[in-house]
Amino acid sequence: MARTLFIGGTGNISESCVQRCLELGHHVAIITRGRSNIPAGVEVIVTDRYDYNSFKSALENREFDVIVNFVGYDIPELEVDYKILAGKIKQYIFISSATVYKKPHTQIPITEEHELGNPCSEYAQKKQKCEEWLMDRNSEGFPVTIVRPSHTFSERWLPNIVSSTTWTIPNRLICHKPVFLHDGGESLWTLTSSKDFAVGLCGLIGLDESIGEAFHITSDEANPWKTIYDRYSIELGLEPPEYISIPTDFLCEYFPELTASLKGDKAENAVFDNSKIKSFVPEFQCKDTMIAAVRKSMEWFRADESRQIIDKCADEKIEKILVRYLEV
Repeated sequence: MARTLFIGGTGNISESCVQRCLELGHHVAIITRGRSNIPAGVEVIVTDRYDYNSFKSALENREFDVIVNFVGYDIPELEVDYKILAGKIKQYIFISSATVYKKPHTQIPITEEHELGNPCSEYAQKKQKCEEWLMDRNSEGFPVTIVRPSHTFSERWLPNIVSSTTWTIPNRLICHKPVFLHDGGESLWTLTSSKDFAVGLCGLIGLDESIGEAFHITSDEANPWKTIYDRYSIELGLEPPEYISIPTDFLCEYFPELTASLKGDKAENAVFDNSKIKSFVPEFQCKDTMIAAVRKSMEWFRADESRQIIDKCADEKIEKILVRYLEV
Protein backbone atom coordinates (compact mmCIF):
# COMPACT_ATOMS: atom_id res chain seq x y z
CA MET A 1 0.00 0.00 0.00
CA ALA A 2 1.21 3.50 -0.83
CA ARG A 3 1.66 6.45 1.48
CA THR A 4 -0.37 8.96 -0.54
CA LEU A 5 -0.63 12.72 -0.14
CA PHE A 6 -3.47 14.65 -1.75
CA ILE A 7 -2.84 18.29 -2.51
CA GLY A 8 -6.49 19.25 -2.65
CA GLY A 9 -8.55 16.42 -1.21
CA THR A 10 -11.92 17.86 -0.24
CA GLY A 11 -13.30 18.96 -3.60
CA ASN A 12 -15.98 17.79 -6.00
CA ILE A 13 -13.82 14.96 -7.40
CA SER A 14 -11.00 14.54 -4.90
CA GLU A 15 -13.24 13.72 -1.93
CA SER A 16 -14.34 10.50 -3.63
CA CYS A 17 -10.73 9.68 -4.52
CA VAL A 18 -9.63 10.06 -0.90
CA GLN A 19 -12.44 7.74 0.22
CA ARG A 20 -11.50 5.15 -2.42
CA CYS A 21 -7.86 5.29 -1.30
CA LEU A 22 -8.89 4.61 2.28
CA GLU A 23 -11.00 1.66 1.17
CA LEU A 24 -7.99 0.21 -0.66
CA GLY A 25 -5.90 0.42 2.49
CA HIS A 26 -3.55 3.23 1.51
CA HIS A 27 -2.19 5.62 4.12
CA VAL A 28 -3.84 8.89 3.09
CA ALA A 29 -2.86 12.44 4.00
CA ILE A 30 -4.41 15.72 2.86
CA ILE A 31 -2.95 19.20 2.62
CA THR A 32 -5.53 21.57 4.07
CA ARG A 33 -5.78 25.07 5.48
CA GLY A 34 -8.12 23.68 8.14
CA ARG A 35 -11.35 24.93 6.58
CA SER A 36 -12.91 21.65 5.45
CA ASN A 37 -14.25 18.51 7.07
CA ILE A 38 -11.81 15.62 6.68
CA PRO A 39 -12.86 11.93 6.62
CA ALA A 40 -11.87 9.75 9.54
CA GLY A 41 -8.62 7.89 9.00
CA VAL A 42 -6.94 10.67 7.03
CA GLU A 43 -3.74 12.34 8.22
CA VAL A 44 -4.32 16.08 8.25
CA ILE A 45 -1.46 18.42 7.33
CA VAL A 46 -2.46 22.02 7.97
CA THR A 47 -0.51 24.38 5.77
CA ASP A 48 -0.96 26.85 2.93
CA ARG A 49 -0.02 25.12 -0.29
CA TYR A 50 0.81 28.52 -1.82
CA ASP A 51 3.14 29.62 0.99
CA TYR A 52 6.50 28.09 0.05
CA ASN A 53 8.10 28.17 3.49
CA SER A 54 5.00 26.80 5.21
CA PHE A 55 4.54 24.09 2.57
CA LYS A 56 8.19 23.03 2.69
CA SER A 57 8.22 22.95 6.46
CA ALA A 58 5.06 20.81 6.56
CA LEU A 59 6.54 18.16 4.26
CA GLU A 60 10.23 18.05 5.10
CA ASN A 61 9.90 15.56 7.98
CA ARG A 62 7.32 13.34 6.29
CA GLU A 63 7.73 10.59 3.70
CA PHE A 64 5.26 9.85 0.92
CA ASP A 65 5.31 7.45 -1.99
CA VAL A 66 2.72 9.21 -4.14
CA ILE A 67 1.58 12.82 -4.49
CA VAL A 68 -1.79 13.52 -6.15
CA ASN A 69 -2.09 17.18 -7.11
CA PHE A 70 -5.65 18.33 -7.72
CA VAL A 71 -4.88 22.04 -7.50
CA GLY A 72 -2.06 22.65 -9.96
CA TYR A 73 -2.94 25.39 -12.44
CA ASP A 74 0.33 27.05 -13.36
CA ILE A 75 3.99 26.12 -13.80
CA PRO A 76 5.33 28.18 -10.85
CA GLU A 77 3.19 26.04 -8.51
CA LEU A 78 4.68 22.88 -9.99
CA GLU A 79 8.20 24.27 -9.68
CA VAL A 80 7.64 24.50 -5.93
CA ASP A 81 6.51 20.86 -5.78
CA TYR A 82 9.47 19.76 -7.85
CA LYS A 83 11.95 21.66 -5.72
CA ILE A 84 10.59 20.09 -2.53
CA LEU A 85 9.77 16.57 -3.77
CA ALA A 86 12.30 15.64 -6.48
CA GLY A 87 14.19 12.51 -5.51
CA LYS A 88 11.88 11.82 -2.57
CA ILE A 89 8.76 10.25 -4.12
CA LYS A 90 7.87 7.33 -6.39
CA GLN A 91 5.04 9.01 -8.31
CA TYR A 92 3.56 12.46 -8.92
CA ILE A 93 0.01 12.32 -10.31
CA PHE A 94 -1.05 15.60 -11.89
CA ILE A 95 -4.76 16.20 -12.38
CA SER A 96 -5.00 17.99 -15.70
CA SER A 97 -8.17 18.34 -17.82
CA ALA A 98 -9.70 16.84 -20.94
CA THR A 99 -10.14 20.42 -22.17
CA VAL A 100 -6.50 20.28 -23.31
CA TYR A 101 -7.48 18.37 -26.47
CA LYS A 102 -7.51 20.35 -29.69
CA LYS A 103 -10.65 22.35 -30.42
CA PRO A 104 -12.61 22.00 -32.53
CA HIS A 105 -12.29 18.23 -32.24
CA THR A 106 -10.96 16.62 -35.38
CA GLN A 107 -12.27 13.17 -34.52
CA ILE A 108 -14.31 11.27 -31.97
CA PRO A 109 -14.03 9.25 -29.89
CA ILE A 110 -11.00 11.02 -28.43
CA THR A 111 -7.97 8.97 -27.44
CA GLU A 112 -4.94 10.08 -25.44
CA GLU A 113 -3.06 10.37 -28.74
CA HIS A 114 -5.43 13.11 -29.90
CA GLU A 115 -3.65 16.37 -30.68
CA LEU A 116 -3.56 18.94 -27.88
CA GLY A 117 -4.31 22.65 -28.27
CA ASN A 118 -7.37 24.57 -27.12
CA PRO A 119 -7.31 28.12 -28.54
CA CYS A 120 -10.44 29.17 -26.65
CA SER A 121 -9.58 28.39 -23.04
CA GLU A 122 -6.77 29.94 -21.00
CA TYR A 123 -7.43 27.30 -18.34
CA ALA A 124 -6.82 24.51 -20.86
CA GLN A 125 -3.72 26.24 -22.21
CA LYS A 126 -2.24 26.49 -18.72
CA LYS A 127 -3.03 22.85 -17.99
CA GLN A 128 -1.33 21.82 -21.24
CA LYS A 129 1.78 23.84 -20.38
CA CYS A 130 1.82 22.18 -16.95
CA GLU A 131 1.64 18.76 -18.61
CA GLU A 132 4.50 19.59 -20.98
CA TRP A 133 6.66 20.98 -18.17
CA LEU A 134 6.07 17.92 -16.03
CA MET A 135 6.82 15.52 -18.87
CA ASP A 136 10.14 17.30 -19.36
CA ARG A 137 10.85 16.67 -15.66
CA ASN A 138 9.74 13.06 -16.12
CA SER A 139 12.42 12.61 -18.79
CA GLU A 140 14.91 13.78 -16.14
CA GLY A 141 13.74 11.16 -13.63
CA PHE A 142 10.83 12.86 -11.83
CA PRO A 143 8.07 10.16 -11.95
CA VAL A 144 4.96 11.78 -13.48
CA THR A 145 1.52 10.42 -14.36
CA ILE A 146 -1.02 12.72 -16.06
CA VAL A 147 -4.77 12.31 -15.51
CA ARG A 148 -7.40 14.22 -17.52
CA PRO A 149 -10.94 14.32 -16.12
CA SER A 150 -13.78 15.58 -18.24
CA HIS A 151 -17.05 16.79 -16.68
CA THR A 152 -16.92 14.83 -13.42
CA PHE A 153 -19.42 15.45 -10.65
CA SER A 154 -20.38 14.30 -7.20
CA GLU A 155 -23.89 14.22 -5.81
CA ARG A 156 -23.38 17.85 -4.75
CA TRP A 157 -23.37 19.03 -8.39
CA LEU A 158 -25.95 19.20 -11.15
CA PRO A 159 -23.97 19.73 -14.37
CA ASN A 160 -25.21 22.45 -16.65
CA ILE A 161 -23.96 25.01 -19.12
CA VAL A 162 -23.67 27.96 -16.73
CA SER A 163 -23.18 26.95 -13.07
CA SER A 164 -22.90 23.28 -12.09
CA THR A 165 -22.55 23.78 -8.34
CA THR A 166 -26.02 25.12 -7.55
CA TRP A 167 -29.77 24.57 -7.78
CA THR A 168 -30.11 27.34 -10.38
CA ILE A 169 -31.34 25.31 -13.38
CA PRO A 170 -33.77 23.07 -11.43
CA ASN A 171 -35.20 26.19 -9.81
CA ARG A 172 -35.83 27.75 -13.21
CA LEU A 173 -37.59 24.57 -14.32
CA ILE A 174 -39.75 24.47 -11.18
CA CYS A 175 -40.68 28.15 -11.60
CA HIS A 176 -41.39 27.61 -15.32
CA LYS A 177 -38.78 30.18 -16.28
CA PRO A 178 -37.28 29.89 -19.78
CA VAL A 179 -34.10 27.88 -20.17
CA PHE A 180 -31.72 28.10 -23.12
CA LEU A 181 -29.54 25.46 -24.76
CA HIS A 182 -26.63 26.19 -27.08
CA ASP A 183 -27.37 24.96 -30.62
CA GLY A 184 -30.51 23.24 -29.40
CA GLY A 185 -28.56 21.11 -26.94
CA GLU A 186 -27.50 18.69 -29.68
CA SER A 187 -23.80 18.41 -28.81
CA LEU A 188 -22.89 15.14 -27.09
CA TRP A 189 -21.60 15.39 -23.55
CA THR A 190 -19.96 12.89 -21.23
CA LEU A 191 -20.76 13.05 -17.52
CA THR A 192 -18.73 10.95 -15.09
CA SER A 193 -19.56 10.34 -11.45
CA SER A 194 -16.73 11.13 -9.05
CA LYS A 195 -17.00 7.66 -7.46
CA ASP A 196 -16.44 5.98 -10.82
CA PHE A 197 -13.57 8.33 -11.63
CA ALA A 198 -11.99 7.48 -8.27
CA VAL A 199 -11.69 3.81 -9.22
CA GLY A 200 -9.62 4.72 -12.25
CA LEU A 201 -7.44 7.26 -10.50
CA CYS A 202 -6.73 5.13 -7.44
CA GLY A 203 -5.88 2.19 -9.67
CA LEU A 204 -2.99 4.27 -11.01
CA ILE A 205 -1.58 5.03 -7.57
CA GLY A 206 1.68 3.16 -7.15
CA LEU A 207 1.42 1.63 -10.63
CA ASP A 208 4.93 1.83 -12.08
CA GLU A 209 3.70 1.20 -15.61
CA SER A 210 1.73 4.45 -15.53
CA ILE A 211 4.82 6.62 -15.07
CA GLY A 212 5.33 8.87 -18.09
CA GLU A 213 1.79 8.21 -19.35
CA ALA A 214 -1.35 10.33 -19.74
CA PHE A 215 -4.88 9.03 -19.20
CA HIS A 216 -8.33 10.48 -19.50
CA ILE A 217 -10.81 8.86 -17.12
CA THR A 218 -14.44 9.30 -18.17
CA SER A 219 -17.67 7.45 -18.70
CA ASP A 220 -18.24 5.71 -22.03
CA GLU A 221 -21.75 7.15 -22.17
CA ALA A 222 -22.43 10.41 -24.01
CA ASN A 223 -25.76 12.22 -24.18
CA PRO A 224 -26.99 15.39 -25.90
CA TRP A 225 -27.24 18.33 -23.52
CA LYS A 226 -30.97 18.41 -24.18
CA THR A 227 -31.31 14.85 -22.88
CA ILE A 228 -29.40 15.81 -19.72
CA TYR A 229 -31.68 18.81 -19.09
CA ASP A 230 -34.75 16.71 -19.87
CA ARG A 231 -33.66 14.30 -17.14
CA TYR A 232 -33.70 17.15 -14.61
CA SER A 233 -37.33 17.84 -15.46
CA ILE A 234 -38.23 14.15 -15.26
CA GLU A 235 -36.61 13.78 -11.83
CA LEU A 236 -38.57 16.85 -10.68
CA GLY A 237 -41.83 15.33 -11.93
CA LEU A 238 -42.17 17.99 -14.62
CA GLU A 239 -42.66 17.91 -18.35
CA PRO A 240 -39.50 19.12 -20.15
CA PRO A 241 -39.94 22.76 -21.19
CA GLU A 242 -39.65 24.21 -24.65
CA TYR A 243 -36.02 25.29 -24.56
CA ILE A 244 -34.83 28.38 -26.34
CA SER A 245 -32.12 27.35 -28.77
CA ILE A 246 -29.34 29.91 -29.09
CA PRO A 247 -26.44 29.48 -31.53
CA THR A 248 -23.05 29.09 -29.90
CA ASP A 249 -21.64 31.77 -32.19
CA PHE A 250 -24.25 34.25 -30.93
CA LEU A 251 -23.50 33.41 -27.29
CA CYS A 252 -19.77 33.86 -27.76
CA GLU A 253 -20.16 37.09 -29.76
CA TYR A 254 -22.43 38.87 -27.30
CA PHE A 255 -21.14 37.17 -24.14
CA PRO A 256 -17.45 36.53 -24.86
CA GLU A 257 -16.87 35.30 -21.33
CA LEU A 258 -18.73 32.12 -22.40
CA THR A 259 -16.27 31.35 -25.21
CA ALA A 260 -13.95 29.22 -23.07
CA SER A 261 -16.76 27.14 -21.61
CA LEU A 262 -18.61 26.71 -24.92
CA LYS A 263 -16.26 26.74 -27.92
CA GLY A 264 -13.48 25.60 -25.64
CA ASP A 265 -15.55 22.83 -24.06
CA LYS A 266 -19.30 22.23 -23.83
CA ALA A 267 -20.30 23.01 -27.42
CA GLU A 268 -17.91 20.31 -28.68
CA ASN A 269 -18.90 16.66 -28.87
CA ALA A 270 -17.18 15.12 -25.82
CA VAL A 271 -16.90 11.40 -26.52
CA PHE A 272 -13.90 9.49 -25.17
CA ASP A 273 -12.24 6.14 -25.82
CA ASN A 274 -11.30 4.77 -22.40
CA SER A 275 -9.41 1.73 -23.65
CA LYS A 276 -6.12 2.94 -22.20
CA ILE A 277 -7.22 3.41 -18.59
CA LYS A 278 -9.10 0.10 -18.74
CA SER A 279 -5.96 -1.70 -19.92
CA PHE A 280 -3.94 -0.26 -17.02
CA VAL A 281 -6.72 -0.48 -14.41
CA PRO A 282 -8.98 -3.44 -15.35
CA GLU A 283 -11.34 -2.81 -12.43
CA PHE A 284 -12.27 0.60 -13.82
CA GLN A 285 -15.80 0.72 -15.16
CA CYS A 286 -18.48 3.35 -14.90
CA LYS A 287 -21.37 1.95 -12.93
CA ASP A 288 -23.34 5.19 -12.71
CA THR A 289 -25.26 6.00 -15.87
CA MET A 290 -26.17 9.61 -16.50
CA ILE A 291 -29.69 8.88 -15.25
CA ALA A 292 -28.46 7.23 -12.05
CA ALA A 293 -25.93 9.97 -11.32
CA VAL A 294 -28.43 12.80 -11.91
CA ARG A 295 -30.97 11.00 -9.71
CA LYS A 296 -28.46 10.79 -6.84
CA SER A 297 -27.71 14.50 -7.19
CA MET A 298 -31.37 15.43 -7.26
CA GLU A 299 -31.99 13.31 -4.15
CA TRP A 300 -29.11 15.01 -2.35
CA PHE A 301 -30.35 18.51 -3.13
CA ARG A 302 -33.98 17.73 -2.33
CA ALA A 303 -33.14 16.04 0.98
CA ASP A 304 -32.29 19.41 2.55
CA GLU A 305 -33.80 22.67 1.38
CA SER A 306 -30.73 24.58 2.63
CA ARG A 307 -28.71 22.90 -0.15
CA GLN A 308 -30.94 24.42 -2.85
CA ILE A 309 -28.82 27.51 -3.33
CA ILE A 310 -29.54 29.77 -6.28
CA ASP A 311 -26.53 31.39 -7.92
CA LYS A 312 -27.94 34.89 -8.44
CA CYS A 313 -25.13 35.88 -10.79
CA ALA A 314 -25.69 32.82 -12.96
CA ASP A 315 -29.45 33.31 -12.93
CA GLU A 316 -29.08 36.97 -13.91
CA LYS A 317 -26.69 36.00 -16.70
CA ILE A 318 -29.25 33.52 -18.07
CA GLU A 319 -31.86 36.30 -18.06
CA LYS A 320 -29.51 38.71 -19.84
CA ILE A 321 -28.69 36.10 -22.48
CA LEU A 322 -32.37 35.39 -23.13
CA VAL A 323 -33.31 39.07 -23.30
CA ARG A 324 -30.43 39.86 -25.67
CA TYR A 325 -31.22 36.95 -27.97
CA LEU A 326 -34.94 37.68 -28.12
CA GLU A 327 -34.20 41.35 -28.90
CA VAL A 328 -32.18 40.52 -32.01
